[in-house]
Amino acid sequence: MYALILSIGILLPGVRSIAQSLSLTLPDAVSMAIKNNRALKISGLDIDKAAEEIRVARSLSLPTASIGGQYLHYFVMPAFFGFGNNGGGDKVPYSRIGGRDQFAATLSVAYPLYNPSAKPALREAQLNQYARRTNQKYNEIDVAAAVKRVYLGMLVLNERLQLQYESLQRNEKALQDARSLLAQGRGLRVDTLRAYTSVKNLQPDILKLNYALQVGKQQLVTLIGIDSLQDVQLTDSLTLTKDEQIPTQEALYEEAKAQRPDLQLLAINQQISEQQIISAKAQRLPIVSAIGQYQVQSQAKGANFFDAYWPSASFAGAQVTLPLFTGYKNQARISQAKINKDQAAVRITDAHEQLKTEVAQVIANLNETFERMKTQVQVQETAKLSYDIIQYRYSKGVASRLELTDAELALTTAQLNYLEAVFEYLSARIELDRTRGRN
Repeated sequence: MYALILSIGILLPGVRSIAQSLSLTLPDAVSMAIKNNRALKISGLDIDKAAEEIRVARSLSLPTASIGGQYLHYFVMPAFFGFGNNGGGDKVPYSRIGGRDQFAATLSVAYPLYNPSAKPALREAQLNQYARRTNQKYNEIDVAAAVKRVYLGMLVLNERLQLQYESLQRNEKALQDARSLLAQGRGLRVDTLRAYTSVKNLQPDILKLNYALQVGKQQLVTLIGIDSLQDVQLTDSLTLTKDEQIPTQEALYEEAKAQRPDLQLLAINQQISEQQIISAKAQRLPIVSAIGQYQVQSQAKGANFFDAYWPSASFAGAQVTLPLFTGYKNQARISQAKINKDQAAVRITDAHEQLKTEVAQVIANLNETFERMKTQVQVQETAKLSYDIIQYRYSKGVASRLELTDAELALTTAQLNYLEAVFEYLSARIELDRTRGRN
């Protein structure tokens, strides 16, 4: 009974891990990353912050209302000059009148009739929100590219692991044959040692690949924003699309120039700088507001306001505020905004020049990796044919064990080189999509 309970307890974690396993295609992984990636969520909150900045900018054109109250207790009553009989000579008489306890409540309202800063401030806030949305798109492209690279890397690791296991099986079979021949007196001890060494050399590589797969899964889980304990299974395979075309440099440059969010962001920043210039200049202009106030006040002895009078007063009018001198602050702000605009223009020019270099590098990588991949296909086929021939000759006693070992090593190397070429070509395709501004 205890043994049964113990065995169930041992199996339950495995059952849970199977239940939590998540099958992922590459499009699913990209979609989940864009939805759940934590870095994207943080930058997405910047968009919400920008929406609140728009509300703040709109408040410059909206009325404001405030209510205030004041209670005072005088230990010595305030003096009012011009009253009383204590004057003499050149002295102005004064008197202390009123209650020691005083209270006043005020309701004030102001409505800006003309505020030159309101419109550019609102436009700047709207551009900031647009900039943050554009930056979010750029971040999504980067995250999507990272997910594709990790996913692709894991597919390659799986293929390499499979090739290493196949190579291990071939070498273990060769080791068995060498031991059998040595026991029969028909083989050399050096052949057995060589086969044994080949088997042992493959085991650390397999262990390294298994650990690399574990790390890759952890990276993928982190990128797509799910629980770190969640197990994922990749359902896509390492395949190539036959109709993929490599664009020309001119076409790629024009497409990237029109679609890249980071380049669009530079243009938006230039517009923001223009609005900052307008806003800084607006600080020199007058502000006209309609104002009104209603006030009630009372004075009492011993804070007995219930039996006191509560006279009220109210007024409405207009108020004009014109800054005459601000310590050169406005001029400095205008100069700073103009400098920001000049910097934005230089950044745009520099980004376009860098884009030309980036496009040339991407196209070069695509052409180089594509040609290398085609070459590796031929090399792999040749190595496989060579291995099959030598294996047949070895089975007939014509070829030596050393020739078979060398052929097996050449086949494994050719297969791994082909995998590397495919990985680099697909990585170049990912970089092509990122350069275009696509997820």
